[in-house]
Amino acid sequence: MSVITMRFLASAMAPGLDKTVSGGTVMKWIDEAGYACASGWAKSHCLTVYASGVRFHHPIGLHHLVEVEARLAYTGHTGMNIAVEVRSGDVKGGRMLKTTECLMVFVAVDADGEHMPVDAWKPGTPGEMALARAVRTQLEAYRTPQFA
Repeated sequence: MSVITMRFLASAMAPGLDKTVSGGTVMKWIDEAGYACASGWAKSHCLTVYASGVRFHHPIGLHHLVEVEARLAYTGHTGMNIAVEVRSGDVKGGRMLKTTECLMVFVAVDADGEHMPVDAWKPGTPGEMALARAVRTQLEAYRTPQFA
């Protein structure tokens, strides 16, 4: 599957100091959703090899409804680039705000831990094409030496 959305209530088990969800907890959710998306596409175990551009836009209140959407954005030979967006809002209704976003790269591995090929993914909609371009641009910027 190329998209997965996890939905749940932010529990009091993950509070920060100000009665919001801690950033570390949000990053754990991002990794879990990214893993589910990558493993679903690869049909195998996957390893997180890169996480970039984690941006926290808004805090997540305790007991808010949370959606963590992981979307396949680009595939290489063994790797998958996953864009993850976290949204939250009052469970009683109302607007869901984008709270956090991140780009992740996973590699598929076999039972021996060796990298294995993944099926190519082709964007099918204008939104998917734009996301694939943005991800490739971000990855190229990462690969360019910053202090050459």
